Amino acid sequence: MSASSSTAPPSQTIVVKIGTSSLTRDGNQTALSVLARLVETLSSLQNQGHQVILVSSGAVGVGCARLGLTERPKAIEQKQAVAAVGQGRLMRIYDDLFTVLEQPIAQVLLTRNDLMQRSRYVNSYRTFQQLFKLNVIPIVNENDTVAVDELKFGDNDTLSALVASLVGADWLFLLTDVDRLYSADPRANPEAEPITWVQHLGDLDIDVGDRGSAWGTGGMITKLEAARIATSSGIRMAITNGQSPENILKILAGEPLGTQFAPQPKPNNARKRWIANGLAPNGWLYLDPGAVRAISQDGKSLLSAGITDIKGQFQAQDAVVLCDRNGQELARGLVNYNHYELQQILGRRSSEISMILGYDGADTVVHRDNLVLNPDVAGLAMKPLVGEE
Repeated sequence: MSASSSTAPPSQTIVVKIGTSSLTRDGNQTALSVLARLVETLSSLQNQGHQVILVSSGAVGVGCARLGLTERPKAIEQKQAVAAVGQGRLMRIYDDLFTVLEQPIAQVLLTRNDLMQRSRYVNSYRTFQQLFKLNVIPIVNENDTVAVDELKFGDNDTLSALVASLVGADWLFLLTDVDRLYSADPRANPEAEPITWVQHLGDLDIDVGDRGSAWGTGGMITKLEAARIATSSGIRMAITNGQSPENILKILAGEPLGTQFAPQPKPNNARKRWIANGLAPNGWLYLDPGAVRAISQDGKSLLSAGITDIKGQFQAQDAVVLCDRNGQELARGLVNYNHYELQQILGRRSSEISMILGYDGADTVVHRDNLVLNPDVAGLAMKPLVGEE
């Protein structure tokens, strides 16, 4: 077949996260050879017509190297100061390497709040879309210098999954210091078995441990949380060795490298992706069997009559988790009442709400338009994503 008649591979949106353990060597020195291969790989993907986002850790590690620190700081204010030193130097390294390949880049610093507030979430989405149109590769990091909570995430695994969900990515690659997921930590257990394919996260029975590297803060727990966010947004995810960034190209070509996670049916619009993954839940609602069936099989809204118990302190329009009586998560949604109001009306009919509260309230506790089912228990087929609302 001639080159002119061949069919170009379809354009995909690809998010790549690289951790501190892959970016450094000999303690906290920058692994320039790894960075160079990563930059070459991402530029190659961009030249093939894909839309590429890099989520990069390493600001604290690079800052430590610049300041001559021999161990990662533990105090939050010290981490923030060191991250401020390292972020600029890290971007300078990236810019120098990408410039050699004539690939423009942009720095995007995010906090969890940027993805929790709807207006900022939509604005972040639009910014990424404009950068794609300009043929720019965004390099994302948490805004460590101001985001106190973000330094507790443990690397950027969760952030990369949230960004992938935000832009409706096709792939999320986590480049780490192991070649794949194992049944236990292979550094501590020589009998750990490799896992190459995960169809459903609920089927996994593994000992993830809590070990990260000396300079990174993430472990396999954060990677599995990233997998939950990504796969529930319809994104295929892979964990592979960060020392060989070119594995990304091989996996995209169909080679069974690393550990790959199958995408699940995704929410039918970007707003529901935001509800499912962008918001941290502030409460839990426990439902009777009739309510479970109504929301998971019949596609109905949640009414107060079907709620048996609540936990947490939440306000109206906060995100909450909907569970069955055993605590299994069924869905997430935006609640129309605060915890005090809901405690008074749970188990009661909608027609009784105004009499109990003394004012007219919503007929539903969580409206079906603001409710996203857990793909593992959903009884409904969800429509494919059409575009940003």
